[in-house]
Amino acid sequence: MRKYLQKGLVLLLVLLLATVGLMSCATKNENNAPQSNAAIQFIDDDGRNIALDSPCQRIISLYSAHTENLFTLGAGDLIIGVHDTSIYPPETQKIPIYDYMDDPERIIAAEPDLVLIRPFISRKVPNFVQALEKAGITVVSLYPEEFDDFEDYINKLALLTGTEAKAQKGLALFHKKIDAITALTANLPNKQKIFFEATEVNLRTITDKSMAAHAIEFAGGINIAAGAKPVEKGSSIASFGAENILALADEIDVYVSQRGAMNAGGNIHSILIRPGYDTIKAVKDGRVYIINEKIISSPTFRFYKGVRELARYLYPEVMDDISAYQNTEPATKRSFANIMVRKLHIPIYVTSSSKYYQTDTEGHIYGMFEDVKWQDEDFDYIETAAMGGYIPSSETDGKQLFDPNAKVTREMLAKAIFVLGDFSGKEKNKTISDLAKCKNTNIVQILVDNGVFDLHNGKFEPKHTVTNQEIIDALAHVSYTVEK
Repeated sequence: MRKYLQKGLVLLLVLLLATVGLMSCATKNENNAPQSNAAIQFIDDDGRNIALDSPCQRIISLYSAHTENLFTLGAGDLIIGVHDTSIYPPETQKIPIYDYMDDPERIIAAEPDLVLIRPFISRKVPNFVQALEKAGITVVSLYPEEFDDFEDYINKLALLTGTEAKAQKGLALFHKKIDAITALTANLPNKQKIFFEATEVNLRTITDKSMAAHAIEFAGGINIAAGAKPVEKGSSIASFGAENILALADEIDVYVSQRGAMNAGGNIHSILIRPGYDTIKAVKDGRVYIINEKIISSPTFRFYKGVRELARYLYPEVMDDISAYQNTEPATKRSFANIMVRKLHIPIYVTSSSKYYQTDTEGHIYGMFEDVKWQDEDFDYIETAAMGGYIPSSETDGKQLFDPNAKVTREMLAKAIFVLGDFSGKEKNKTISDLAKCKNTNIVQILVDNGVFDLHNGKFEPKHTVTNQEIIDALAHVSYTVEK
């Protein structure tokens, strides 16, 4: 009897909500069983039975991973609000900010038909969540605790937004990209041992089922801290400590520390000066790296980029192979960025905090090129080169442009080489007959004197287009270090 009464009450509620036009999707509270005839049905990660008649149209996402994934699924236009930790893709910066620590009435007033949260929020602010549900707003809590849960998580987001086909294509591409990395590293000899620092506090690492642990496996590395116990049930963070790290000092080939909300930490230097760290093999060999938490521990489609970065740290010569660019084809700014980042093994640039976009920035702002969007396959290489100030960009009518197909001139290459390298002037200067035609006369003179560039009949020819091979040859004069 109670069961049927509950069904009746729920149906009445759905009808009432539809009548007033508050919601375009409808759901039950956690005490109700899903409707047998509901188009969308599943149990969320807080145990709610979700039953929707149709995909949602007005979404507030209070977790950055949800936001990222919705954009990748092509549902970004459905998002009317995000948490301030949502910083990717750059389009999120145009969306109003909401916080689960604020008065829930602000979200209620926005009239969303779906608020996406994660279990952490339910535990932290249960009254906030209850207030939304009492207002008739559908609340769905999702978070894949393990990598193996990622696909199911994405499929639920797709059901909520009507993007199932896009999800299947996205997941297929996601696995294809990871498989491609695995294929390059799977059969390599001398497997590299890595210690992954999850938090600087108590020098914790990651559990075996975490996203980061799977990234190490996919990248072809050996997690030297495998089997570490979680700090608490369900946590992806594991206890370890300095004593255990130093006991393995001779075996750690690569040391990687994530940076982000979980681990604010410092820079590479702050790691190097820790007591006893000078005994660690990775420190001695200069193989200590920082990796952005957003691409290694966050459950998003960008995870494959974290796998790729780890693989680059472990096996740089394999992962950063530039043989495809050893040709005499005219170099473009796109190929220049690829060659530079790979040849010098420069870690890709990733924004780590929303504070970046809240600060006045001179020059290029990450992700804001009109002609190189985040979906571009070379996005990371181009942004890394641009953010480092190695390759120039421009602004026209308020729009930032990279012009990826523009040809690379000798002077453009010279300026990049000078910024990247460590060159000093010579006592005797070679005569350059067209030096006056150069915009950066001092740079050109120093690089010619240092043998980086040859003269053609006494001329530098600043506007002459260089080939991909000429870029590779010039970069051979540069010794880039991560600390730089």
